[in-house]
Amino acid sequence: MFLLIVACGERTNKKRHSGKLKIVCTTGMITDIVKQIAGPEAEVYGLMGAGVDPHLYKATPQDVEALFDADIIFYSGLHLEAKMAELFYKMRNTRTTVAVTEDIPESELRSPPEFSGMHDPHVWFDVLLWEYAVKRVARTLSEKMPDKRDIFENNKRRYLKALDTLNRYVLKRAAEVPLSQRVLITAHDAFGYFGRRYGFKVVGLQGISTQAEAGTGDVQNLVNLIVRRKIRAIFIESSVPRKNITAVQEAVAYKGWEVKVGGELFSDAMGDEGTFEGTYIGMITHNINTIVDALSGEK
Repeated sequence: MFLLIVACGERTNKKRHSGKLKIVCTTGMITDIVKQIAGPEAEVYGLMGAGVDPHLYKATPQDVEALFDADIIFYSGLHLEAKMAELFYKMRNTRTTVAVTEDIPESELRSPPEFSGMHDPHVWFDVLLWEYAVKRVARTLSEKMPDKRDIFENNKRRYLKALDTLNRYVLKRAAEVPLSQRVLITAHDAFGYFGRRYGFKVVGLQGISTQAEAGTGDVQNLVNLIVRRKIRAIFIESSVPRKNITAVQEAVAYKGWEVKVGGELFSDAMGDEGTFEGTYIGMITHNINTIVDALSGEK
């Protein structure tokens, strides 16, 4: 990988592209922001599609070529794209490379003790926190193309208004779940910001990073919690194998309580491109509807 980086770094981007910015993004959530704000003023390329786990993702030679051909690179930061950190560090020397979470006040970030002093990177599950990322993207685009600033600012205002509406919708739906049933159990602990903002106790079997492994004790503790609280549903994630959640479900049944798999949630990746769930607003809407319907007994 190092030789590939050096070789690409020696290239100069002589390719013209009709005045449009060439932008590369890591996760689908970031790609969606950029498309919303930049509109037709940019060519936007997302590295990670539906079902891709950013914790484990490694850049391919094609990715590296795209990155070195870009005018701007947007990534999440907070160690989400852990295996690409060195590459982004090197990229800063040659082109605009921005972590969209860098303007979030540190006081707003979660720092769970099990994450070894680092911050929880899953900030997009708090819609109001994700607005910081929208503003950071808009500012970077305006700095890069000041003649298009009014376009970017208008698009930003429109999108932030849509996110405020989304936040109110999530709050309204969350309130439909009885307090005793507001326990969200998933494969890994991606939903901490969601729980804090919208009033759910969140339990992830694997911890914050999918690189962690769930031990026997973790499974047993989770089983005991489900049985004791009589939790109706647990959830799988689109970017995480479901085997651990299935094992929990079977262990709960052995103890005499039936817990269903309430549905699939989008955690570290959005849905398929071209679908409603393949947008950030669609992803969050799908998640809250799935969670509430399952925990409140609607389905």
